[in-house]
Amino acid sequence: MSASPSPLSVPVPASAPAPAPAPTVAELLDFVRRTAEDTALIASLPLDPEGRTWVRLDGPGGSEAWLIGWPPGTGTGWHDHADSIGAFLTAAGTLRERSLAARLPTDGWKTLELAGDIDRTRELSSGQGRAFGRHHVHEVLNESATEHAVSVHAYYPPLPRIRRYSRSGAVLRLEQTERPEDWQ
Repeated sequence: MSASPSPLSVPVPASAPAPAPAPTVAELLDFVRRTAEDTALIASLPLDPEGRTWVRLDGPGGSEAWLIGWPPGTGTGWHDHADSIGAFLTAAGTLRERSLAARLPTDGWKTLELAGDIDRTRELSSGQGRAFGRHHVHEVLNESATEHAVSVHAYYPPLPRIRRYSRSGAVLRLEQTERPEDWQ
């Protein structure tokens, strides 16, 4: 009678590691909070008095992350992050976020008339941030006349596109759609 091989002697095929689960908005917010606490990293960002500066960071679970410097009086303009969730936190200075408290149609429109009581404003001082879901429309501003602000941002999945809008009163108009190749 022949002996059967022991389980330890049977070769086991190697399997590919399971992909990391997608980060949640809470995990993205935790990441930007921890990153903003790295004072050496925040201090390493070159600041330009004329325009925003940024450095790409490694975000959790395949997310896209950025460290951004905001000179006095600068902002993003109205935009969204398409299908990405995200979080951002002010690491230095103060930023103001203006956002819309409504989910807008995602495609197929150029102009929308917004309902009343849709506007939200948050002032985010150093150490304060927020997370947001897909299709969140907002603008972020450094309204200080004299001080730079620095913030940390993370998005998942990495930004497939950004839609930019103009706003006049209650009218929001889609002006441009940018894709990653436009940012190179």
